[in-house]
Amino acid sequence: MLTNETTGSRICSDTKVIRSTLGKAIGLMFSKKKSDSCLIFAFNPPRKIDLHMFFVFYSIDLIFLGKNREVIEIKQSFRPFTFYFPKTAAAYVIEAEEGASRLVKLGDRISF
Repeated sequence: MLTNETTGSRICSDTKVIRSTLGKAIGLMFSKKKSDSCLIFAFNPPRKIDLHMFFVFYSIDLIFLGKNREVIEIKQSFRPFTFYFPKTAAAYVIEAEEGASRLVKLGDRISF
């Protein structure tokens, strides 16, 4: 479960932490849209990762976390077949269903 500790709100119930290089490369490609699920990509050390939405056929939200799991950047409505270049290095990148990022704001602490 992914929870905003700052507000106590649940962001999504079904979470999966991805640590492997292959898993990060595949992400949500060719997947069907699922409600209430999130992928969490873990990076050690934190880094700036350019993201794409090739072969993902629905919009998602991105939530970038620092090493202490605080929200450092948010991208709403990341659309199919587009790119996103984050402004800051992140320890975690959360791919969530569109609209999920409305439950967080910069500086909030996230638990999973």
